[in-house]
Amino acid sequence: MEERKKSKGAVSTVGIMMVITLMGKVLGLVRDRLLTINYGSGMEANAFLTASRIPRVFFDTVFASAISASLIPVFSQLLRKKGRREAMDFAGNFITVMTLLCAVITALGMVFSGELSSFFADGYDSETLALCTRLTRIMMPTVLFTGIAFSFVGILQSMEEFNIPAAISLVSNGGIIAYYLFFNEKFGIEGLAAAFLVAWLLQVLVQVPSLYKKGFYYKPSLSVKNQGMRQVFSLMLPVMVSTWVLPINQTINSKYGSRLFEGAGVSAVELAYNLFTVIAGVFVLSVTNYIFPRLSRENADGDKAAFKKTISKTLRSTMFVVLPMTAGLFVMAKPIVSFIYGGGEFDEFSVSITSRALRYMSLGMIGYAGQAVLCRVYFAGQEGKVPLIAGACSIFVNIVLCSVLTPAMDVGGIALASAASFAVNGIVMAIPLGRRGMSFMDKEFTADMAKDSLAAVIMGLGAYGVRLATENMGKLISLALPCMAGVVIYGAATAVLNVSETKIVLGFVRRAIRRGE
Repeated sequence: MEERKKSKGAVSTVGIMMVITLMGKVLGLVRDRLLTINYGSGMEANAFLTASRIPRVFFDTVFASAISASLIPVFSQLLRKKGRREAMDFAGNFITVMTLLCAVITALGMVFSGELSSFFADGYDSETLALCTRLTRIMMPTVLFTGIAFSFVGILQSMEEFNIPAAISLVSNGGIIAYYLFFNEKFGIEGLAAAFLVAWLLQVLVQVPSLYKKGFYYKPSLSVKNQGMRQVFSLMLPVMVSTWVLPINQTINSKYGSRLFEGAGVSAVELAYNLFTVIAGVFVLSVTNYIFPRLSRENADGDKAAFKKTISKTLRSTMFVVLPMTAGLFVMAKPIVSFIYGGGEFDEFSVSITSRALRYMSLGMIGYAGQAVLCRVYFAGQEGKVPLIAGACSIFVNIVLCSVLTPAMDVGGIALASAASFAVNGIVMAIPLGRRGMSFMDKEFTADMAKDSLAAVIMGLGAYGVRLATENMGKLISLALPCMAGVVIYGAATAVLNVSETKIVLGFVRRAIRRGE
C-alpha cells in the first residue's frame, strides 16, 4: 500500500511537471516562430542564434556540472545527515563562489566576444560576424544570471519543490514574446538580445518567494575548504568534463552549419535541435529532474536495492514514451517544421533544410533520453569518471561523422552525427552498470523494449499513411490527424502486445473518468 501511494505521488508530481514544462516549451516554440517570421534564416537570425549559443556553451561546460551534478547530491546529503543549518550554510557558500566565477567568465566573454564569434562560426562573412560579436557582448551576462538561477533550481529540487523550477521558462519565454509583440520593430535584433538578458534575470527573481517559503536563507561565504565545497570540487572536474558533450557537440554542429547555404545551416540545425529538445525534453527533463534528488537520497542512505529499482523503472517508462516519439518525429518532421516555423521570412527552402535536419536528428531521441537518465545515475552516486569517458567518445564520434557526412548530406549529415553521438554516449554509460550489479537489461526490460519498438514502427507507418491522405487539407489538419492517429495506434498496439506501462496509463485514465462522472 505504501509503495502504491509513493508510485501515485511520483506519477502525479511528474505529470504536473510535464504540464508546466510543456507550457514553457510551447512558449519557447512561439518565441522561435516569432524569430523565424521576423528574421527568417538570414544574416540577423544566424548571428543571433550563434551569439545566444556562446554564453550557454560557457555556462554548460563550466558551471552546469557543478550545479546539476554537485550541488544537489551534496546539499541532499548534508540536509539528511547534518541538518538544515549545515545545508543552508553550504548553499550560501556555493552560490557565492559560483556567482564570482560566473562574473569572471562574463567579463572575459565580453572582452573577447570577437574572438569567440570567429571561433563558433568560422563560415560567416564579415558583416554577419560583426553583428554576432555585438550580440555576444550584450548577452554574455546571461552566464551570471544562469548560474544564480540554476543554483536556486538545485536547492528547490533538493527540498522537493519541483513546480516552480519547471515554471521558470514560462516567465522568461513570456517576457521575450512580449518583446517581439511590442518592441521588436523599434529596437530590432540588438533589443532582442537585451530582452533575452532580462528574461534570464526574471528566472532568478521568480524563484525567490519559493526559496523564502522553504526556509532558505542566504549566508555569503567564500570558503573553499569546508566539507561541502571540498566534495563539490572533488566531483566538479570529472563531472564538468563529462557534461561538455552537448555544448561541445552543438558548437561543432554550429561550425559545420555556418559553412552551409551562406550560413543558413546554423539556423536549420539550431531550430531543429530546439524542436527536438522540446518534443523529447518535456518528458525526459521532467523525469530526470524528479529522479535525480531521489537517486541522491537513496545513494546517501546506502539503499542499493531502491537505487537499482529506480533506474530500471525510470528507463522502462522513458523508453515507452520516447520510442513512439522517435517514429512520429521521423515521419512528421516536415509538417511540424512547416506548421511551427513556416511563414513570413521563413520560406520553403528554410522549411526544407530544417525539416531534413529534424528528421535525421529524431533518430537520436532514444540515445538522448538514455544518456540523460544514466548521467543522473552516476552523478547521484557522486561519480564522474564513466560519464567523462562516455562524453569523450560521443564528441569524437560527432567530429568524425560531421566531417564524413556533411559534404554528402549537408544539414542531414550534421543531424545524423548528433543522433549517433547521443547513442554512443548512452551505450558507454550503460555497460559498467552491469559489472556493478546495477544492470537494467533484464528479460522484462528487453521484452518491453522489443514490444515498444514494434508498436512504434506500426504507429509510424500508420501516421505516415494518414499524413499522405491529409496532406492537401491544410497545415493544421495534416499535422493533427496523423499525430492523433499515431497515439491511438500506439496505444492499441501496446495493449495488444501486453506492455505493462500501457496498463498503468489505462488505469489512470479509468480513474480520471470515474472521478469526472
